[in-house]
Amino acid sequence: MEKTVVLAITKNGVKIGQNLKELFPDWSIFAPAKFSNEGNNITWYSEPTSEKIIELFKNSNALVCLFSLGAVIRLIAPYLKDKKTDPAVIVIDDKTNFVISVLSGHIGGANELTREIAEKLGAVAVITTAADVNKTIAVDLVGREFNWKIDDDSTVTKISAHMINEEPIGIFQEIGKKNWYKELPKNVSIYDSLDDLKKSSSKACLIISDRIIDEDLNKESVIYRPPSLVIGIGLHWDTSKETIKDGIESCLEKFKLSSKSIAKLVSIKKPQDVQGLIDIGNEMGIPVEYVNKEDLAEISTPNPSETVKAFEGTASVSEAAAIKVSGGELIVEKQKFPPNLTIAIARIMN
Repeated sequence: MEKTVVLAITKNGVKIGQNLKELFPDWSIFAPAKFSNEGNNITWYSEPTSEKIIELFKNSNALVCLFSLGAVIRLIAPYLKDKKTDPAVIVIDDKTNFVISVLSGHIGGANELTREIAEKLGAVAVITTAADVNKTIAVDLVGREFNWKIDDDSTVTKISAHMINEEPIGIFQEIGKKNWYKELPKNVSIYDSLDDLKKSSSKACLIISDRIIDEDLNKESVIYRPPSLVIGIGLHWDTSKETIKDGIESCLEKFKLSSKSIAKLVSIKKPQDVQGLIDIGNEMGIPVEYVNKEDLAEISTPNPSETVKAFEGTASVSEAAAIKVSGGELIVEKQKFPPNLTIAIARIMN
């Protein structure tokens, strides 16, 4: 995990902390100065532990506490926010019998880290989240390793309850990696189309798509957005960020595609990068990629232009760039936004 810290407040805890440091060299170990044993792999602190734990809680991705569960809860309780922002919190008892996942088990990664620590210490991993106990699908983790985004997480709790209670769940997937599950629970069925999913007896749905889903189905679903769309952009040196943004939003709305599935913005490599494209990439948090005109000229496209060829050295920019970088199929042919922008969209095929 990116930044994991260990807090020990007993002599025996210090020994356990030193052991963890050997097992996980990148971790930082903290302990009260009164236990200082001149160990150079521990940071000794002099302030009260009640203050130190809050500092560590707020500034780490995972906090491993080597003292009682009750004490940990009392110390961090006033500072809890939500599972999307709180760090993973793990407790290990003074004899390393148990490693307990306390907070942010799924999204924060506490459950996974608990298992890893327990395995290395020869301890028992204690995990109480319902999806893990019942060995079913953790709805909030589906596709996380593939960088899928949940479209609206307000439905996660409700759909998770249906999953845990073994009520009929339907899955429709049209894009993204197919190997996100090992074995489906008996209450989960896969459907080949949204129409089949709507007609099924499913109490809730998991939908993996880059398309906008109708509102009725949306309410009873968790919708996942894999990074599947490559947006090809033809533009002039002075095309502004606002023009590009308006063009992208217009295309997504017209063709009912989700902005959360945009993987890349792509265009032709010019002598100097267009500032408007740089700016919109930064604003949207989406990488920008450039393709040489010689490579674009080799791509067959449905709407080549002799005018574009005369100016750019290739008959297509937006369509060719989208097809080239996606390695997939064009799903939105060239859309023109005169006088200085064209946009096309291709879908990455997994």
